[in-house]
Amino acid sequence: CAASEVDLLPCEDPRRSSRLSREMNYYRERHCPTRGEALACLVPPPRGYRIPVPWPESLHKIWHDNMPYGKIAERKGHQGWMKHEGSYFIFPGGGTMFPDGAEQYIEKLSQYVPMKTGVIRTGLDMGCGVASFGGFLLKENIMTLSFAPRDSHKSQIQFALERGVPAFLLMLGTRRLPFPAQSFDFVHCSRCLIPFTAYNGSYFIEADRLLRHGGYLIISGPPVRWKNQEKEWDELQAMAGALCYKLITVDGNTAIWKKPAEASCLPNQNGFGLDLCSTDYDPDEAWYFKLNKCVSKISVAEETAIGSILKWPDRLSKPSARASVINNGANLFEVDSQKWVRRVSYYKKSLGVKLGSTNIRNVMDMNAFFGGFAAAIISDPVWVMNVVPGQKPLTLGVIYDRGLIGVYHDWCEPFSTYPRTYDLIHADAIDSISGISGTSRCDLFDVMLEMDRILRPEGTAVIRASPDVVAKAAQIAQSIRWKAQVHDSEPESGSTEKILVATKT
Repeated sequence: CAASEVDLLPCEDPRRSSRLSREMNYYRERHCPTRGEALACLVPPPRGYRIPVPWPESLHKIWHDNMPYGKIAERKGHQGWMKHEGSYFIFPGGGTMFPDGAEQYIEKLSQYVPMKTGVIRTGLDMGCGVASFGGFLLKENIMTLSFAPRDSHKSQIQFALERGVPAFLLMLGTRRLPFPAQSFDFVHCSRCLIPFTAYNGSYFIEADRLLRHGGYLIISGPPVRWKNQEKEWDELQAMAGALCYKLITVDGNTAIWKKPAEASCLPNQNGFGLDLCSTDYDPDEAWYFKLNKCVSKISVAEETAIGSILKWPDRLSKPSARASVINNGANLFEVDSQKWVRRVSYYKKSLGVKLGSTNIRNVMDMNAFFGGFAAAIISDPVWVMNVVPGQKPLTLGVIYDRGLIGVYHDWCEPFSTYPRTYDLIHADAIDSISGISGTSRCDLFDVMLEMDRILRPEGTAVIRASPDVVAKAAQIAQSIRWKAQVHDSEPESGSTEKILVATKT
């Protein structure tokens, strides 16, 4: 690609977005090019790019030349977000609502939310800045998925991922966020400026869909006790009350609510006209699914509530009630878990995949199923973005119940991230995620070109499929300048599969 496309975001292109409706921020959501319109070229790194600083050092500093954008440092430096020092950007760990550092802020929240007991494991940080909050929660064994849109700061999610912190490019607009219901033990907004009660409370209802029963909603900044926003603050409290959330505290400009542990208290008398959704709404469906004006009724609420679901790390190895989304799900879960322990051992010992080393921090599993691959590398210094293709069975809820994170996605479209953001991309049964076999909606070249865009230079791709599909993948790997080798699969997998291991040059 041209040097000007160094940060190519095919589905978040301002040139396309500027022509779209501004209602409910529709223009800032994903809008992808059609196949003929999409660029088919390799995205170059910026001048002076070097292999990223390894984790955990990267939480505190990254190479300036890998993302030479100083706007956030200039505008937010006094709030402790980041600053430019010599060859590096330095991250003191601050944020607009916690300029003294995320660690101090987390200590404050811990007075009201059980952050250090294994009860809380997965969190969603809305409008996260450079994700210092999520980054510093990692040492508490809390896995926070941080998101922000492409905006005037341009690179906040890119900075977060360069630091090795789980992050995702996303806008809360007209559609559900691409996560299943009851995914997160807490939802956090620190000056995220989401108008939760606007549009008949659509955004509050979406936060409620994503939050487990018994989970925590944490809002810091406006409108919480904010000057000139008294009306919005009153409406926020009324909306929470209508859903029977319990206000635990208002500490300065931080408010914390607890969602009731039992199923929704609706229908009740409320000024927002809130009611339960009809039974034919699937609360887990979230790939290009319009926001509801109604509250989802969850069928397995009791089993997935905080206090009912196992503490971390016990929940990692037990199938939740949601495994029943697949016939014989509990047994398949056990088989899948054991299979990936064996396969990962083979990757490390026989294929030379550098999992467990400082070379690999950000990992993606493109076809995650129950999250067995991510569970098998849980003791490595990595985090895994588990992707469940939108056209496959909706198993992502099981992944969240395990205490892992992930998103829905359709691999015939680009992924919502910047170029050069993953060290290892794992694609099991790659032909099944793009419709390559049977009805072809896109082809293997499209998928691998997108893998190249989001893979860091010297990053690794591992592709598993039938021998003929892997042979085709090996040809494409050569055309996109990867160094690739084809290997036999593990002895117990038989000869039905081959494995391509490739390095992006």
